[in-house]
Amino acid sequence: MTSIGNVVLVHGAFVDGSGWQGVYDELTRDGLRVHIVQNPTLSLADDAAVTRRVLDGLDGPAILVGHSYGGAVISEAGTHPNVASLAYVAAFAPDKGESVSTLIATPPILPPVAGFLFLDRDRFAVSYAADLPDQVAAFMADSQVPWGLDALTEPVTEPAWRHKPSWYVVATADRMIPPPAQRTMAERAGAKVVEVIGSHAVHVSQPAAIADLIRQAAA
Repeated sequence: MTSIGNVVLVHGAFVDGSGWQGVYDELTRDGLRVHIVQNPTLSLADDAAVTRRVLDGLDGPAILVGHSYGGAVISEAGTHPNVASLAYVAAFAPDKGESVSTLIATPPILPPVAGFLFLDRDRFAVSYAADLPDQVAAFMADSQVPWGLDALTEPVTEPAWRHKPSWYVVATADRMIPPPAQRTMAERAGAKVVEVIGSHAVHVSQPAAIADLIRQAAA
């Protein structure tokens, strides 16, 4: 069905790779080999290095997929020779010298504590996961992974989207990265765009739609 057999999924800030399970289930049913990167989200350089280590171990080309902050990670790590194309899911797509912090401010983020950031628990559901069941959103809010300030502020050195074909899922009900900002980044990257009605957690709430876009990138 596809010419590319590997998919590498990179999560964003405040969460871990388990949020990709629905997308994983969709793609593995098609026979794709899906790899989940577990980024510490302490610094962009470290997360890019973790992602490259996964790419180093592949037996062939891959689609590199990033959600949210994971878009900055794949922009930095995606120049790896095993990356055939990129897929951004409601994600940041920084240009050279840009960081997440230069692209957009996200009000639900609380002031840093000891160099780490968290989302306001009381605003997590409405801001991040408005289309998920209340119990799921509450669990995500209470199981947040600390986001290091260096991950927020470190700039991308050479964006992979300048060298690799790209796809982009715009989440039209996103309250973390406004949809107009997503469209602007996707257009700048020359990405093929699909719009999906979903919150910032669109990869959790709409896994079939995300998997469809990844299949397009792999075909």
